[in-house]
Amino acid sequence: MPDTTTIRDTVRDTVRGAGRSSGKGAETRERILDAALESFGTIGYDGTSLDDLAAGLGIRKQTILYHYVSKRGLLGAVVDRSAADLNVALLEVLEGEATDWERVEALVRSVFRVALEQPLLMGLLREVSRPGSPAAPRLKGAMGPLMDRAQAWMEREMDAGRMRRTDAQLVLISAYSTVVGLATEIEVLRAAGLEPTMRTVATRRRELLRFLRASLDPQR
Repeated sequence: MPDTTTIRDTVRDTVRGAGRSSGKGAETRERILDAALESFGTIGYDGTSLDDLAAGLGIRKQTILYHYVSKRGLLGAVVDRSAADLNVALLEVLEGEATDWERVEALVRSVFRVALEQPLLMGLLREVSRPGSPAAPRLKGAMGPLMDRAQAWMEREMDAGRMRRTDAQLVLISAYSTVVGLATEIEVLRAAGLEPTMRTVATRRRELLRFLRASLDPQR
């Protein structure tokens, strides 16, 4: 089994930009990205103000522009970092020893673990997935190769008779929509004064697994 630490380091270094200078500048970039993720993931791209971000961070707006050039550039950098985290989570499963249905379950568990650990990332995915989002092509470019790999694996399983013959791409898109929809549901609950619980996430995970089994299990 490949060293998942090596996989994680390779993906993050590649997407986040290996070789950047360390120190105060790198720390400032990370603080900006953290604040931008929270803003983009909660109030969206249009609602995010660089002036407000700078004020909240105690820095000048020009500092943000120095590192990221524009608000769109900042969104792109946030998407790159978030896609790296998702890539790491999925690669650990795709490169692991799980096979057949075990791998499907492991992929779902991995994605929902990310949703629990990084709810703002799910909010960002929802925002970027909106029609006309300026970062939609960026997300597709970052996640596309891994999604293609997952699709190719599913099609090999179908050829071997271990999965029911169906449109693998459509199944993956439906699964992605379910995960992104979880972010919307959490947002609605919080707007109603209700804090989402583990039960909310567990319910959606079970529903997704039922959908995948119904779609892919050759015995059904």
